[in-house]
Amino acid sequence: MNVPELYGSRVFNDDVMRQKLPKDVYRSLTNTIATGGVIDPAIAGTVATAMKDWAIEKGATHFTHWFQPLSGVTAEKHDAFISPLGDKVIMEFSGKELIKGESDASSFPSGGLRATFEARGYTAWDPASYAFVKDGTLYIPTAFCSYTGEALDTKTPLLRSMDALNVQALSILRLFGDMTTSRVCATVGAEQEYFLVNKAYFDRRKDLSYCGRTLFGAPAPKGQEMEDHYFGPIKPKVAAFMDELDEELWKLGINAKTEHNEAAPAQHELAPIYATTNMAVDQNLIIMEHMRLIAERHGLVCLLHEKPYAGVNGSGKHNNWSLSTDAGKNLVDPGKTPRENTRFLLFLAAIVRAVDEYQDLLRMSVAYPGNDHRLGGFEAPPAIISMFLGEEMEDIVNSIVEERVYEDHKAATMNLGIPSVPTFRKDTTDRNRTSPFAFTGNKFEFRSLGSSQNIAMPNVVINTAVASVLCDMADTLEAAVAGGEDFSAAVAKVIKDTLTAHKRIIYNGNGYSQEWMAEAARRGLSNLRTTVESCEVLTSEKSVELFTRFGVLSSVELHARQEILLENYAKVLNIEAQTMILMASRQIIPAVESYITKLGKAARAKLDIMGDNAACVRMERELMTRLSELNTAAYDAVAALRQADREAMAAGDAHAVAVTFRDKVVPAMASLRAPVDEMETLVSSEDWPLPTYGEIMHKQ
Repeated sequence: MNVPELYGSRVFNDDVMRQKLPKDVYRSLTNTIATGGVIDPAIAGTVATAMKDWAIEKGATHFTHWFQPLSGVTAEKHDAFISPLGDKVIMEFSGKELIKGESDASSFPSGGLRATFEARGYTAWDPASYAFVKDGTLYIPTAFCSYTGEALDTKTPLLRSMDALNVQALSILRLFGDMTTSRVCATVGAEQEYFLVNKAYFDRRKDLSYCGRTLFGAPAPKGQEMEDHYFGPIKPKVAAFMDELDEELWKLGINAKTEHNEAAPAQHELAPIYATTNMAVDQNLIIMEHMRLIAERHGLVCLLHEKPYAGVNGSGKHNNWSLSTDAGKNLVDPGKTPRENTRFLLFLAAIVRAVDEYQDLLRMSVAYPGNDHRLGGFEAPPAIISMFLGEEMEDIVNSIVEERVYEDHKAATMNLGIPSVPTFRKDTTDRNRTSPFAFTGNKFEFRSLGSSQNIAMPNVVINTAVASVLCDMADTLEAAVAGGEDFSAAVAKVIKDTLTAHKRIIYNGNGYSQEWMAEAARRGLSNLRTTVESCEVLTSEKSVELFTRFGVLSSVELHARQEILLENYAKVLNIEAQTMILMASRQIIPAVESYITKLGKAARAKLDIMGDNAACVRMERELMTRLSELNTAAYDAVAALRQADREAMAAGDAHAVAVTFRDKVVPAMASLRAPVDEMETLVSSEDWPLPTYGEIMHKQ
């Protein structure tokens, strides 16, 4: 495999555009991409023709506008390039087809924005995300909106938030005398965790098939207690999957860089190199799709659910976020002397304030049923949003707030005491895996995202919140300078005042501890434990003001998204409840009843031979009694769950339905699971109808 030749070979990227487009068209298009300006419609036809010709060279016969509806997955409608010419056909693709597509908007989640009979919706080309060829089709990344212009996707507000952040960051840079930077862009690297399960086991579990997670399952004798899976040797079957995944991703220009075993058995991780946020979102969706497709070719199934198995680590997605100029300067890189890097400190203060002021929105951005099982589960951050800065940066913050002299942290040398092992410089700060929003040297790692989610909304919130704070800071600094104040003194005051006011969000300790829960409450930090209360934040006065201030999301669009989140919560739990009822009623309860009958026959046979006082006879009777009690409890729990599910579905509006699912259905599901999981430990392996955790996690 020649990786340099393979890399990006299926992407209509800058190199391809330079080769295929006339110079003036290439300059116009790349200038639009670089500056975020308005594309010249006159070049669309030329770009479309070049894109079509290149795609046909790659074996494409169709094209599709690829978009991200509010269903949480991607969508596509394929059209052939063919156009009739008498009795023959020619291959055509026009500028109009490139720029605009049409889809049935009423068939996607809209939160009431579109009635069923109002079907028309539009997809619009996003030139800042590269087109690519996959499976004989040219994929064109697009935004998706209703006939009346409301955003029906995740990409539209993302692009708006990127523009808002660019404008406000540039205003700060101009105040610092930077007149050369023309664009500031948020960059993201999204680490992706996932599980792999043998397809034969997957097919025998309806909960995995319908819900992506196990709804029943007793702990295996060996889980992750030995800590031997993390970074352990990769099994050949898994390695073959990873090799093919790398190859396919590299063809699509995705910088798949790091792969390893994660903490739980059968859990793994892939980490890419950074990309601009809109491209990072597109690429992460492609990564998840390819994980699913390629796993099946290896007799595996990729599980992207946040908590496929109770009692072991769940899967997250670490959103590594930073700010870069078009010249490649990282604005959140502290440099060698961070205490003297005033510009960095101002951006740091802005991010601290943004996280503090909009902590509830950040929590909302990762709220959905799967993540409710994961957050705070000792492999993921707690629901309370806080920031980790590390010892060095926190000391800098304290020195600013307390107006004291800062003593530099000198990087120590790590010497292992082995002459043949080189010494190396030790980082000035450790890492904190329990922090939801951690500074990790030159980026911020938002660790609360769940493994299955589209990363667009968390980045919309981060971008817009930081843009809002930067706007306020720019206004304050401009007013101070206009009033005759020295700029350096004004900046120092803004940094100090901001860090003083928002220092409560900084916490470097153990985010899992009960002491932190109490301390966070004392500080006044929000603790939104479930999706339902998190969703309520989306339409608060503060949220509406934030998003409408920069035109990222309108009030109508925010209310629609809240409706969709609540409806999705109810739908997911309804599917899970119905699946539990199905599995318990048609598989588990009958299997246990048959096993009890089998035990009874065996006990009667032994009774005739050994007598009533035989230990084995007493043991089997005790086992039969316990299983009968548990099976009766499971039968009753099925009836209770069925009733709770009916009540929830009839509760009223979307909010009432979601609340009832949370308060009644979730506890009823737990009540059904408890006796079933105990019965699994008592029934013989030959008679238990489901693959167990031990089989699923340890037999890939």
